[in-house]
Amino acid sequence: MAKAASRNNTSSIQMIQKGLACGFPIMVGYLPIAITYGVLAKQSGMSVSELTLMSVMVFAGASQFMGANMIAVGAGTIEIIIATFVLNFRHFVMSLSFMNRLRGIDLKWKLPLSMGLTDETFAVASLHTKEAKMEKGAWFYTVIILAAYLSWVIGSFIGGMLGEIIPDKLSQSMGIALYAMFIGLLIPSVKKELKVGGIAIIAMLIHALCVQVGMSTGWAIVLGTILGGMSGIVLLRGEET
Repeated sequence: MAKAASRNNTSSIQMIQKGLACGFPIMVGYLPIAITYGVLAKQSGMSVSELTLMSVMVFAGASQFMGANMIAVGAGTIEIIIATFVLNFRHFVMSLSFMNRLRGIDLKWKLPLSMGLTDETFAVASLHTKEAKMEKGAWFYTVIILAAYLSWVIGSFIGGMLGEIIPDKLSQSMGIALYAMFIGLLIPSVKKELKVGGIAIIAMLIHALCVQVGMSTGWAIVLGTILGGMSGIVLLRGEET
């Protein structure tokens, strides 16, 4: 019994150490982005507790940036909810794929783990499927997700605090980070498939047209996101994903 317990403890420690090694690059990448989000959210009128709570409950970088931006332009609650729901719809597919890849892990582990999925943690988990079949393998994925989650929440809080003390001109200049982030996400996809760039242009044109006809900025973002995404169904029809 003692040997079995010792072996289980060793397996757990090994999985935790391996999870930390794989999760550390995500932590390093998340911290500056989370800090930027915190500054921008504070600039948009959110309190430090509100922007930190958003990170605790939402944990979705692109959606939080979009939400902070929509709050700044005065969008309504329903508009923000719909826009972020559409933006995060891919998480349904990611969660299903995650469940399928990690068949060796009990459902009691997979359900909470799926709540912590992001593009980055999903990518790392997809590259390490053999751990799901190993003893105590669930600890490996738990540590990766917890590392990413804690770094995002802590970074958001730090950014919110910085937003209260740094000069307004400096905090306003950080608004470019929002556009830089989305461009950074878009360019690799455009390099692989030019039609993806066309979808982005269609979404932008729809947004601009909606604003020109007097629609609120919030609903213009919602329609641009939905109709732009639907155009992708036509443009990318029949292509391998």
